[in-house]
Amino acid sequence: MTTTSEKPATPDLAWLDDITMTELERNPYKVYERLRAEAPLAYVPVLGSYVASNAEICREIATSPDFEGVITPAGGRTFGHPAIIGVNGDIHADLRGMVEPALQPVEVDSYVEDLVRPIARRYLEQFENDGHADLVSQYCEPVSVRSLGDLLGLHDVDSDTLRDWFAKLNRSFTNAAMTEDGEFANPEGFVEGDQAKAEIQAAVDPLIDKWIAEPDETSAISRWLHDGMPPGQTRDREYIYPTIYVYLLGAMQEPGHGMGSTLVGLFGEPDQMEQVVDDPALIPRALSEGMRWTSPIWSGTARISTGPVTVAGIDLPANTPVILSYGSANHDTGLYDAPTRFDFHRPPLPHLAFGAGTHACAGIYYANHVMRIGLEELFESIPNLERDTSSDVDFWGWGFRGPTSLPVTWEV
Repeated sequence: MTTTSEKPATPDLAWLDDITMTELERNPYKVYERLRAEAPLAYVPVLGSYVASNAEICREIATSPDFEGVITPAGGRTFGHPAIIGVNGDIHADLRGMVEPALQPVEVDSYVEDLVRPIARRYLEQFENDGHADLVSQYCEPVSVRSLGDLLGLHDVDSDTLRDWFAKLNRSFTNAAMTEDGEFANPEGFVEGDQAKAEIQAAVDPLIDKWIAEPDETSAISRWLHDGMPPGQTRDREYIYPTIYVYLLGAMQEPGHGMGSTLVGLFGEPDQMEQVVDDPALIPRALSEGMRWTSPIWSGTARISTGPVTVAGIDLPANTPVILSYGSANHDTGLYDAPTRFDFHRPPLPHLAFGAGTHACAGIYYANHVMRIGLEELFESIPNLERDTSSDVDFWGWGFRGPTSLPVTWEV
């Protein structure tokens, strides 16, 4: 008797045609679980792009010399050029050199406590005697946007306006649906992003005028104008505005959503919540798990092939964009046991919430400390937090993801 080996059947991928942006925004995990199992590198028609969905492929592409940074079409339409997340070579080196000094660990250590802790205390004082709050809208997001707003020098822009800007830019950036002809399926979806940019310029232009004449070492944007430039010269505002927009979206939302998601995870694991409240030294571990469990920058970055390349058995021509879905990679069952469960006791494997390669997030150290201080102050002030179970916690977002609200109660 003889046997013959048969090649595994190729999965029928017709279902990819049925994926919708609404489905991805509400809950991308089911779609991406199937992508990881059947087609971890696949062309997704609604996105008009290849998508990498498991940890191995995401990390390979993010760190490969055969790929360089690129911005998604919707991201390019939202931010303009040159946005730091979508450029390469000398421009990328200049923009990274522009933003990184204020984000270096030694520099962050010199200001982060005095910057963030008073802000956190101020917001807590507004509701700590009420016995109830929505931690997303009243604490996590305000602490995140106010801290970065003050670091940038936007002291006179109120926190609600900063939150409104990042929400509008978010919806514009993730207005990613494409037609078969490669056009935007919902061009009107960029209107509110354009409105936000007009408001940003109206607020920031007078500050730039002032900082050109009178540099302010306490303002990151002022330093962006001057650092590394010949005496008497500054960077053009049109050159730095796309990166300002990147900050006002990605950097504004990330610590707030990271704190919110971590809190949701802890509420779902009461024993772990108790451990963290009793021992604040565990907060960084809890935050790392929260960032893995629900990555704030879920699918917001991309790379483009610089020449023909084969990845995971797929031949990609030159100039092929690939969206890196880090939020999916962080649920890869090849790396994590029960990845849908929040568990900060799991082995401390590296995750991809902050990306990888030359375009990894420049603000990792800063963001981690904003979140740490935020949760330290919250648990110190209100150690008996309980989630208000009269309503479910909803998460939203595919490019950027986090809880939309988090009602809590406590005894006063």
